[in-house]
Amino acid sequence: MGMLRVMSRRGDDRVVWDVQKALTGDPEAMAAVREAERIFAQERARGATPFRVEPGKPTQRIDQFDATAEQIVMVPRVIGG
Repeated sequence: MGMLRVMSRRGDDRVVWDVQKALTGDPEAMAAVREAERIFAQERARGATPFRVEPGKPTQRIDQFDATAEQIVMVPRVIGG
């Protein structure tokens, strides 16, 4: 399963998709991937930083959406005051 998590004041919002089904062209999985891509681009435009998170591996900053990632976490821009 793939997951996009967007951190916010409310906690996090999630979009989940089945990577294997998306690779085979399943319409529901592809729709979820498209929605995750849209949110990824929207949050990047707002200044969020995306990280690829995988168990047993160091967290990796990424610049492009990866539908095969197990988990992508979007961290919003921190605004100081």
